[in-house]
Amino acid sequence: MKLSDYVIDFIAEEGVSHVFEFIGGAIAHLLDSVYLRDDINCISVRHEQAGAFAAEAYARLNGKLGVAMATSGPGALNLVTGIGSCYFDSVPCLFITGQVNTYEYKFDRPVRQIGFQETDIVSVVKSLTKYAELVTDSSTIRYHLEKAVFLAQNGRPGPVLIDIPMNLQRESINPENLLSFYDSEEYKELQSELNKIASDKELNDILQLIRNSERPVILAGGGVRTANAADELQQLVKLTGIPVVTSLMGLDVIPHTNDEFIGLIGSYGNRYSNIALANSDLILILGSRLDSRQTGTRPDTFGRAAKKIHVDADFNELNAKIKVDIAIQSDVKSFLSKLNENLKEYQKPDYVKWNETIKNLKDKFPTRCYDSPQEHIDPNLFMELLSSMSCEGDVICLDVGQHQMWASQSFKIKEKQRLLNSGGMGAMGFALPAAIGASLVNENTVIVIAGDGGIQVNIQEFDTIAKHNLPIKIFVMDNNCLGMVRQFQDLYFDGRKQSTVYSSPNLLKIAQAYNIPAFHIATMDEAKSRIDEAFKIEGPVFISVALEQNTTVNPKLVVNRPIEDMSPHLERHELRGLMLIDLVEEMEVPK
Repeated sequence: MKLSDYVIDFIAEEGVSHVFEFIGGAIAHLLDSVYLRDDINCISVRHEQAGAFAAEAYARLNGKLGVAMATSGPGALNLVTGIGSCYFDSVPCLFITGQVNTYEYKFDRPVRQIGFQETDIVSVVKSLTKYAELVTDSSTIRYHLEKAVFLAQNGRPGPVLIDIPMNLQRESINPENLLSFYDSEEYKELQSELNKIASDKELNDILQLIRNSERPVILAGGGVRTANAADELQQLVKLTGIPVVTSLMGLDVIPHTNDEFIGLIGSYGNRYSNIALANSDLILILGSRLDSRQTGTRPDTFGRAAKKIHVDADFNELNAKIKVDIAIQSDVKSFLSKLNENLKEYQKPDYVKWNETIKNLKDKFPTRCYDSPQEHIDPNLFMELLSSMSCEGDVICLDVGQHQMWASQSFKIKEKQRLLNSGGMGAMGFALPAAIGASLVNENTVIVIAGDGGIQVNIQEFDTIAKHNLPIKIFVMDNNCLGMVRQFQDLYFDGRKQSTVYSSPNLLKIAQAYNIPAFHIATMDEAKSRIDEAFKIEGPVFISVALEQNTTVNPKLVVNRPIEDMSPHLERHELRGLMLIDLVEEMEVPK
């Protein structure tokens, strides 16, 4: 059979039914091998970066694998931001790039390029992938594909890349004669390094810490979703009654209707969530790498009165930024399954006092952009309204910027809803293509929340969305600026707004040019009827939401403050009254 046919067979056998691509000569053989099949489809995006983000969302929802393809040179390089996004957020994706014929490739010769569009993409992405390989021998194609997918899906998941020259794609091969990775010693060695679990002693120590705690908190990170462990987490919460805060990547691991859910922590977290975490005496950290967006720039003050248990599949993340009392290398699902088994006879305590403290904090500090009612739309109130009108099972894709934080603070996740963020990479332009990938896995509505800046990064994907009539509702929070950086400029540059303020184009007309129905929301009074109208329309809809240009994200953690001490800052006596532990005194905070 033709090698390109074998590659597509392999992808289909992995349960992948959609390949995201932008065609070029170097992948023409591969895509032609899809043409006559009915079990796998090409989704032709309008930019390779969009294909990478779509594959990422596809993988995050199906829990298995996403696949994107691009041609050599500029096509392959356009994948890099999406590859990095998968790497930082631990998403299993297979990227396949075409390469010039091996007889045109420079290999070790000291020239810049021989073949047209020849680019050494493997060297470019080495630091952003778990495995990247140029295939130079057709007999090794099975080995490299199997190894790539194994590494993508096992241990801490992540992206892999296989670069296939054009002359190999068109070669004839005998699948029966191909070498298998799973028959190799390399596979046995890698397999032996996996499946690490907590020891009985570690579990007993953890159970004792839980029993002794009066103010425990679970910090759930993206690793809960990565391990497909949301059910196990909810079982742990049911067995123990321990309240839950989440990182940005963990927001959808538990419905926000759950009585034990508190909210988001970190630099743009809910004030009440940060104060609750700071006051805890035990933190069970599940699949979170504890980056500075969670801990703030004073990691020494993070959970300073609490015993800390950290569970992560990646050994290198343990005790890397925050020193903990118990560090366990394990995927979250395996750990929680074993912990829950040990908790079957556990007598759940009554955290009445602790729960009352958390409730009072929530009541005292609702998350709002404005302190008092305004004529302008309050974006946090808008997110609460939008979430109330969404349905169970909907997928919410957030772009990067202020709108991302308003939604993360105030969009209340319902049962079976998923919320997709670009976490580590933080790439503007993520949401629109991510929604394309999500809509091909999920049967429900997909909601995009973006800003007027980020939506323009991959605005060409309006064409892909319209072509497939995807049920994507696109909400753009329009304040005529790059608001996150503008807010930073207001804080640290005396309001000098270099490169952040502009006049947005008429985004409604752009959407309409792609035959996408478009609405504008100018006030909260008309918001409900407009949202309702958008949800009733089959297929895509674009909605522009007018905001004041100086709209801010509040609260926000500034540098050199512990996470409970957010801006706008509370009076010291008020903050002291909320703390059940010692306050980090103002004189101790570096300027």
